[in-house]
Amino acid sequence: MQTTKSVIRRPGARTKRLERIVKGFANHRRIEILELLERYPEMCVSEISKKLQIEMKTASEHLRRLAIAGLLLKRYEGREVRHAITEQARHILSFLDKLA
Repeated sequence: MQTTKSVIRRPGARTKRLERIVKGFANHRRIEILELLERYPEMCVSEISKKLQIEMKTASEHLRRLAIAGLLLKRYEGREVRHAITEQARHILSFLDKLA
């Protein structure tokens, strides 16, 4: 009788990338921001904080984390930064809708 040992693999580039993406939206406020930006494309941080009734500093931190995860696009317009969701973020929102 031959036994099979389970192989523990170190995280590769793919799993690290997936972890970064999942951590990027693994917060109710970030999901709210993604949903808001799906309805109202290209909003600045002040508009987002006003719509969600949160502090600008909080909104800014969540936007930063979403951008790191590759779920936001930024467009500079004068002194403002306009945020929009990526196609990947749209797929994630669709996936989350199916879970709910």
